[in-house]
Amino acid sequence: MSKFAQRSGQTELIDEPGIPFSDWAVCLRELNTINTWLGGHAITLAGVKKLLHLSTTPVRIAEIGCGGGDNLRAIHNWNNRSTYAISYTGIDLNKACVEFAEQQCSDLPGKVFINSDYRQVKFEKNEKPSIIFNSLFCHHFTNEQLIEMLGWMKSNATIGFFINDLQRHPVAYYSIKWLTALFSRSYLVKHDAPVSVIRGFSRQEWRQLLKLAGISNYTIQWRWAFRYLITVRV
Repeated sequence: MSKFAQRSGQTELIDEPGIPFSDWAVCLRELNTINTWLGGHAITLAGVKKLLHLSTTPVRIAEIGCGGGDNLRAIHNWNNRSTYAISYTGIDLNKACVEFAEQQCSDLPGKVFINSDYRQVKFEKNEKPSIIFNSLFCHHFTNEQLIEMLGWMKSNATIGFFINDLQRHPVAYYSIKWLTALFSRSYLVKHDAPVSVIRGFSRQEWRQLLKLAGISNYTIQWRWAFRYLITVRV
């Protein structure tokens, strides 16, 4: 059977404990570069724009699995040219990522960074985020865990949520494998980038996951480079 026929269960190095902060810093900077050049931040901004126009009040945007905060930074940089009143929340289980994000996002308005498993985060009813999202986060989880995650985002977002994640595809796999082998200085990126792709998704898999989570008001868009943008209104 082809390695692309179904999601891989191979683990990624960044999901293992004990990685030195210096190694994390190199990895997070490279991931930001990859997201910038391969359109990942543009997809995140597209998700924000699809939901942001539904709100006429100040908006809080929360990211689960925020990593080094580069997605929140990209949203803030875009909003500097707009007029939305946005505050930001980042949630990540990894303490090193949260510390890095706090450094990189020190000027974001109303910023809150939470070092926690997202499932343990409880929002008061009047403090729930307007929009929740994650980017390159879902592929780290099993299908059963993803159904739980979809339910959590639906329960905690007041406007909606979106997901920006990878399509499992041979071209994406071999392209990122070769590119990182040639240009990456991070052993984490070199190992995990191709593994991320074979842990990615097909459109039909997303439809099934959303159905099992009881979600019907959604759109799925394919975006370059080999990503899916899933947007849900609640």
